[in-house]
Amino acid sequence: MPTVSTVNLTAPLLLLLLWATQPTMATNWLSLARLPRSRPVSGAAPCARLRGLTPGQVGVCRARGEVMESVRKAAEMVMEECQHQFRNRRWNCSTTTRGINVFGRVMNQGTREAAFVHALSSAAVAVAVTRACTRGELERCGCDRKVRGVSPEGFQWSGCSDNLSYGVAFSQTFVDEPERAKGLSAGRPLMNLHNNEAGRKAILHNMQLECKCHGVSGSCELRTCWKVMPPFRRVGVVLKERFDGATEVRLTRIGSRTALLPRDPQVKPPAARDLVYLAPSPDFCHLDPDNGIPGTAGRRCNGTSRLAPDGCELVCCGPGYRAGRAEVVQRCSCKFSWCCSVRCEQCKNTVTIHTCRV
Repeated sequence: MPTVSTVNLTAPLLLLLLWATQPTMATNWLSLARLPRSRPVSGAAPCARLRGLTPGQVGVCRARGEVMESVRKAAEMVMEECQHQFRNRRWNCSTTTRGINVFGRVMNQGTREAAFVHALSSAAVAVAVTRACTRGELERCGCDRKVRGVSPEGFQWSGCSDNLSYGVAFSQTFVDEPERAKGLSAGRPLMNLHNNEAGRKAILHNMQLECKCHGVSGSCELRTCWKVMPPFRRVGVVLKERFDGATEVRLTRIGSRTALLPRDPQVKPPAARDLVYLAPSPDFCHLDPDNGIPGTAGRRCNGTSRLAPDGCELVCCGPGYRAGRAEVVQRCSCKFSWCCSVRCEQCKNTVTIHTCRV
């Protein structure tokens, strides 16, 4: 029989072997969104049992346990926002039914869809952690007090500015860890790191001011202001625009280092805020269970538009759609009641619904 000391030594090795035999993806931590709320996501033992984390991320979990609830929230934000932004596209951020690869094996490919998910994920972690700082939920951070004094515009810096620098730093530590562990000489880690940073810059370049007036009868003799992050929906919109204009790149050796340069030499190099991808996307038209692609059969589409992204010809991959009639219940005859409510009736209407052919 093995001794107790032997068991203690082999257990970590077995854990590492388990990680090594699992398909590793930098976005597997998004599976935290599937955990029940009652399950803890911090502490030495719970961290080791979180299947979607790499060994390095488990180390972050153990060292920074108080932040992990924000990471779980970030995973939920990614799934919700991705599905909102792509609700009218062939690829609509559909998720797999189980497992740690939430968006399926399509994330294994260096496509622009993978670029978007990486950017959105890094931004979500930065936003969720920063929000926790502002709310006083984390011991190691709080409001950003670095900006003080009077601004060139004449207002007084005051209030609780969002501590984005803390959220960004944690996002770099946690989200970037799988890529840095692989080394920076291969194309996919470089692609992921670039897009991770682009996601965080989408927050930084869209920070907003909130202000409050002070004075007699609202005279605004003194105006105090503080910095706040944009709504996450705004971050999603910005990254969706970057997705549409993403640059296809290839790995190029420049002297002793490697870099990602546009595949087309006529295209200017991507900026730090742009998304980049290495491989063309599949068409997403047909069912491909192995890669987590549900196809577009049965999807609703816009039969009145030909060129819009939600148009049936684009979503259904050609004129393969049909029209049907359905009865829907909608609010109608709404009236404002003083004070302060709106009362509506429920009306039944028959509408035309277009769906892709099976």
